[in-house]
Amino acid sequence: MGNRVTREDFEWVYTEQPHTQRRKEILAKYPEIKTLMGPDPHLKWIVSGMVLIQFLACYLVKDLSWKWIFFWAYAFGGCVNHSLTLAIHDISHNVAFGNKQAKWNRWFAVFANLPIGIPYSASFKKYHIDHHRYLGGDGLDVDIPTTFEGWFFSTPLRKLLWLFLQPLFYSLRPLYVNPKVITQMEIFNALVQFSIDITIYYLWGLKPIIYLIAGTLLCMGLHPISGHFIAEHYMFLKGYETYSYYGPLNWLTFNVGYHMEHHDFPSIPGCRLPMVKKIAAEYYDNLPHHRSWIRVLWDFVFDDAIGPYSRVKRLCKLAEKKLTD
Repeated sequence: MGNRVTREDFEWVYTEQPHTQRRKEILAKYPEIKTLMGPDPHLKWIVSGMVLIQFLACYLVKDLSWKWIFFWAYAFGGCVNHSLTLAIHDISHNVAFGNKQAKWNRWFAVFANLPIGIPYSASFKKYHIDHHRYLGGDGLDVDIPTTFEGWFFSTPLRKLLWLFLQPLFYSLRPLYVNPKVITQMEIFNALVQFSIDITIYYLWGLKPIIYLIAGTLLCMGLHPISGHFIAEHYMFLKGYETYSYYGPLNWLTFNVGYHMEHHDFPSIPGCRLPMVKKIAAEYYDNLPHHRSWIRVLWDFVFDDAIGPYSRVKRLCKLAEKKLTD
């Protein structure tokens, strides 16, 4: 468990991200893909059902012993909450109500956030736009680990710890890498979230709150579904910075595994991304992809060639401008 990762820096490139050019080529050859863009009419009902299920679970766990609270938080509640974070990911692209109803999408994301226990949706949207626009951008894309993470979490045991602590790094990294002014939507998100948390505590006590928050933290850490964090953009093969996953967990995660397709067409909801792959098969079938998120986590921990440094980075003009201002 002591072998160190062989990489000592990120993979620096001096080219634009590949998704822009591939999008142009695919749309020129298959213009019918434009018909896949637009809202998913089922998303709001699926998400509403998941939120209600979690509120029902809060009532059901209020009298359980602590060991069963944490068991159900990891085995069930956290899976639902992680799925809701990926619904929020989809909603951040305005696919719940469409681009013409941007505010409805933001408010609905706050609603989807409620079982997560911690205000998340408004901040996620603020930074996720940069992730798409400046993929791998130094100082802009906060999805990329810091230099400290790449240096310190470089042995199997440390990488395992890093996976467990992923929620902490994802929440704190933006404040260090690319701090932004708090928005009114973030304040609204926090007020609504904490109001619901207090209400649940008043009605049913502390255990349901622990059930929700512990589930969120545990299942966004060392959990099979969390394999998508590593699978999406960690460089398993040199020269490839985005990977799709074509496995059964897509059913629970709003097809976030179709990640190459998503970055090519972020305005297409997850439910239609398999159709993108089917229509433009020659663009995707020969690209490297994953079949198992559990295998992704295993390889990340035990492969000496892979670690937090295994990310493609590039300098973007906006970042250079920030440094000179």
